[in-house]
Amino acid sequence: MARGMRSPMDVKYSAVGEGLGMREFRIFVWLRRLSVVAAHIVSLGLVVLTFILSRPGTSLFSWHPVCMSLGFGLCMTEGILLFSAEGSPFCFKSRKWKVRLHWFFQALLLICGATGLGFMVASKNIKEHQHFKSWHSYLGVSTMATTLLQAICGVLLIFPKLISTRSFPRLRLYHATCGLVAYLLATVTLMSAMFTDWFQASVTGTFWYVFLFLPLFPALVVMNQITSAFLPKKKITS
Repeated sequence: MARGMRSPMDVKYSAVGEGLGMREFRIFVWLRRLSVVAAHIVSLGLVVLTFILSRPGTSLFSWHPVCMSLGFGLCMTEGILLFSAEGSPFCFKSRKWKVRLHWFFQALLLICGATGLGFMVASKNIKEHQHFKSWHSYLGVSTMATTLLQAICGVLLIFPKLISTRSFPRLRLYHATCGLVAYLLATVTLMSAMFTDWFQASVTGTFWYVFLFLPLFPALVVMNQITSAFLPKKKITS
């Protein structure tokens, strides 16, 4: 090979742009690993705290926040972050097994979401309260609809014979985009729940602000992962 020319193996790719030295690149990789690990911890912590606050079994409504936090707070996050190479507790090297586990989490998400919605409807019917009176309820329905849409796209990706070969890359992008929108909607819905009478009666003061901003961290990590995977990557050289 001629002097001064680089082989393709000498070129690394990153979503962070050109001109990044290898030392800075390693620091960036470790920061991403730490952020992914922190996202796992925050997601699990929010579910545990919701369990404590809800005291499931004390009423029909008490199961609603439990199911929704478990589905949209934990299963949805883990179903996306398992494709991350940095800090994922699921060390499957085979993409086939990652896809299977992704669908396992997505199935749990839909089950938890439908169950949580059912408990909410049943609770309001018993108390004879009107449905869809708050922004939280509207956001929740929008989140469920978007989640179903991205699940339909995922089903078509599992059975590629149902679609044309040309449509596959585009549908994959649609699936990722719907997943990102659904996750962001779920985050906003979760944050809006903290303005409800039930939550404000349970959590006050500084802890309320901590609860309010905690869901933003996993959302930023998930958004970075999806955009990094699907946006064009730029070359960096050592």
